[in-house]
Amino acid sequence: MANTPHHTILVADDDASIRTVINRSLSRAGYAVRTTGSASTLWRWVHDGQGDLVITDVVMPDENIFDLLPRFHKYRPDLPIIVMSAQNTLLTAVNAAEHGAYEYLPKPFDLDQMASVVQNALKPPPAAEEPDEHGDGFHEEMPLVGRSQPMQEVYRVIARLAGADLTVLITGESGTGKELAARALHDYGRRAGKPFVAVNLAAIPREQIEAELFGAEPEAEGEPRRVGRLESALGGTLFLDEIGDMPPEAQTRLLRVLQEGEHAEASPGGAASMADVRIIAATNQNIRSQIDAGDFREDLYFRLNVVPLKLPALRERSEDVPDLVRHFLLQAKAENLPAKTVDKKAMDLLTEYDWPGNVRELRNLVRRLTVLYSEDVIGEAVVAAELEAERQARPQDAPPAETLAQAVGRQLADYFATHGDALPPPGLYHRIIREVERPLISMSLDATRGNQLRASELLGLNRNTLRKKIRELDIAVLRGAR
Repeated sequence: MANTPHHTILVADDDASIRTVINRSLSRAGYAVRTTGSASTLWRWVHDGQGDLVITDVVMPDENIFDLLPRFHKYRPDLPIIVMSAQNTLLTAVNAAEHGAYEYLPKPFDLDQMASVVQNALKPPPAAEEPDEHGDGFHEEMPLVGRSQPMQEVYRVIARLAGADLTVLITGESGTGKELAARALHDYGRRAGKPFVAVNLAAIPREQIEAELFGAEPEAEGEPRRVGRLESALGGTLFLDEIGDMPPEAQTRLLRVLQEGEHAEASPGGAASMADVRIIAATNQNIRSQIDAGDFREDLYFRLNVVPLKLPALRERSEDVPDLVRHFLLQAKAENLPAKTVDKKAMDLLTEYDWPGNVRELRNLVRRLTVLYSEDVIGEAVVAAELEAERQARPQDAPPAETLAQAVGRQLADYFATHGDALPPPGLYHRIIREVERPLISMSLDATRGNQLRASELLGLNRNTLRKKIRELDIAVLRGAR
């Protein structure tokens, strides 16, 4: 790392051990470091023009740092501020971004990562923007729950997109909260307060998707024109859930909207500008595989995937399960369902479960616990019985299909076994290749109806090489048959 010894870093945290660790790390990197456990002392240093960069915790003994950041920016608009916090929620990340922090580091963080952020922050910055004056919203209900490292990455992306209108493609397994992430992108962005229109494409008959999205002219005279969801979202956000289920015709029209910013059916007799609609799409499918199979347009994929956001499966962030359980119990209580708590052993069982249905499955289980059981404190036995019922109800997965390599390996093992301790005759390689080559070429010719040009392209062989192989292997070519 290229160090700049004359740079001074101001560090504020009420935990002396954290101050010491950061001091040692940055000092070794060649920076001068001043530390304090007081927000007022930090403010005095900044006001007096001291320091080239600030690293500060959010919650200080004398003041919340978010209340100070506007003053920091007023007196030192070019001063980079790195906010760290153990309150690892989406709101903390968003508040840090809204209040103009250069970066947000959830505790505990990697010291090398911190040093890298410091180095980048001390590079000549672009012109600073005025911080938003939205208030910190610190006690608002969280749209996403979890403090794990995988969720921190999600929060960072959402926070960085707060001031942008970029198209986002959210991926993740079913039940991971893709619509909640889309709503967070909307609610913490520039379009907050404008329409958020969600469309689950998997829930709409394929033949009706085009009309649902883009509207339709009346079928009979005197009937009103059908307004599409795209037009309903003007000024706001259109969330296209299960985008992989969009039929080809609708894909083409959506691509035209994204490319040209308009669609002719937006208003009677004319085109309406669609530049004022933000598109967020989501899928639990492998779009790349769909593209390879010809079921999804690659050009549309690139238009949608401007910013990718992958939501982790619940089994990848099991440490979030207790927070999620408490969150769902509070939700149930607010809906006048019986108030419950979960004891430690029961919570341990919930945390260790693999949750194939992700957060949605956990939420459904918690709601079931609040309604079906009379105990105020849900114990281990109840949770164990419910989880076993979940396992029993889970569809039994078919055994994985044998791969080509596995099939060849099995055949070769049998072949070697027939020779006992002796070795097979010489020339094994060419005999095996010939065994595989013949059915491969035969099936490729069958698939292309005997068209050798297409078969050579399919196989990746020169056409003359294919003809030679056909002669050598004595393969019959029947054109037009399949």
